[in-house]
Amino acid sequence: MDVPDEPQTPFSTVTAQTNKLQRHYQALLDQSTPYVLYRWVGTGVGLFVFFLRVFFAQGWYIVAYALGIYLLNLFLAFLQPKFDPSNDALDNDMEDGAIGSLPTKQDEEFRPFIRRLPEFKFWHSATRAVAISFVCSWFEVFNVPVFWPVLVMYWFMLFILTMRKQIQHMIKYRYVPFTIGKARYTKNSA
Repeated sequence: MDVPDEPQTPFSTVTAQTNKLQRHYQALLDQSTPYVLYRWVGTGVGLFVFFLRVFFAQGWYIVAYALGIYLLNLFLAFLQPKFDPSNDALDNDMEDGAIGSLPTKQDEEFRPFIRRLPEFKFWHSATRAVAISFVCSWFEVFNVPVFWPVLVMYWFMLFILTMRKQIQHMIKYRYVPFTIGKARYTKNSA
């Protein structure tokens, strides 16, 4: 009961090879999932190599700035809950119980903290961004002449203001996006 092969066209051959590469890439990502520390160390090393490249080449500051803004955006999405309790558009749905939210009162039911951007997607997006930035730093077209101290100061101002706003939001709605400092229960504790 062999099915006769359809004639191979160049497009179907390319599609088959692309699908094979995508499956292999996904298998590598799946295998790397439990190794959180090693994944982040690898991304940190890649980021360090990129910054060394920018430092020694004395250029590509706009690429580094864009990478910094993108990583800040990813980090903020990582810190935020999936269902923002301050969003007025969702208030009606929350009252109906259609969308979950974080408890804001002591007597409310516990709802676990669900991130807007999970850790693995955060790592994957950050690693891809670092790799793309590193590749861009080898092309002269991305070497836009800018006065880099202004970019650094603007990035730090943006970081401080957005983190202050995020921390105020976390305090107001009483949620902690990290597991550090939270109570841990074991089998023996009764």
